[in-house]
Amino acid sequence: MIAGLRGKVAGKEADSVIVDCGGVLYRVFVPGSTLSEIGAEGEDVRLHTHLAVREDAMTLYGCTTRRQLELFETLLSVTGVGPKVALAILGTMPIDTLEQAIAQGDLALLTRVPGVGKKLAQRLVLELKGKLDLAALGVGLPGGPVLTGPLAEVAQALTTLGYNAGEINQVLAKLPKDGAQPVEDLVMAALQQIGR
Repeated sequence: MIAGLRGKVAGKEADSVIVDCGGVLYRVFVPGSTLSEIGAEGEDVRLHTHLAVREDAMTLYGCTTRRQLELFETLLSVTGVGPKVALAILGTMPIDTLEQAIAQGDLALLTRVPGVGKKLAQRLVLELKGKLDLAALGVGLPGGPVLTGPLAEVAQALTTLGYNAGEINQVLAKLPKDGAQPVEDLVMAALQQIGR
């Protein structure tokens, strides 16, 4: 598999860049935001790539950062999201904004992406919410405070178990915020509160 390319820009097209790697030219489809970051013809370029192999084609998709490529590959795991839609999503907003929109279930922001309707936005939230690290994002739930540390991990666990934002916000308000208890104990305490 081709994991990345390093070479010179041989040309740009509307949705791709041509990379000259020692005389071999590769067409790499990239998000619009990445295309604007890549230098002019003749300048050096380095891309992290994903090779999609189909019966009738082998296509390279690329990003300038490893994190962006990982998110691209995560988006591909969602039912109904192909490489072109994943590129459109990545090209429309910064990664942090996208991850927060998914974590917070912000369908209005997600449906601004060309090719993403309400149903696909709901599927993105449903299938990816559990895969995102809310603690690392430092995000909250709709109608609640911004979460960090152990409380964000508790919120993520409860979200994965299917509880809604209102239930989670209510129970988080009753949990200790000093971080002295292990996350597992906080989750158990939260489940007991919800069960009452």
